[in-house]
Amino acid sequence: MIIKSSKAFQGFSAPDIGKVKEFYGSTLGLDVSDGEMGDLVVHLADGKDVFIYPKENHVPATYTILNFPVDDIDAAVDELTAAGVRFEQYGPDFGQDEKGIARDERGPKIAWFTDPAGNILSVLETNES
Repeated sequence: MIIKSSKAFQGFSAPDIGKVKEFYGSTLGLDVSDGEMGDLVVHLADGKDVFIYPKENHVPATYTILNFPVDDIDAAVDELTAAGVRFEQYGPDFGQDEKGIARDERGPKIAWFTDPAGNILSVLETNES
């Protein structure tokens, strides 16, 4: 198939590119650049790019759109909290602690937060970050 060799990329929308640029660039400390059509490109550590495009009638995704694997979730959550990130609390069914970290034996330790557009992101502890 032709698309098998395509270098696919992820994209999602936001209503205010300036706010998400500040969040991804300054708050999260990621490399970002302005796109050619008023959009934003976030450059991830693995060499992949995420395309964020402006959309006035943006509706945030109801699922996690971007996951950041980390070696130490407690350190990552503490660092992000100090930078102003607020972690979501989804209730007792998620087994989250006071920091917002879900520590269920069935899966990785994970904590969710949102960008200024309401899109859901996570940090999760893995052995492969």
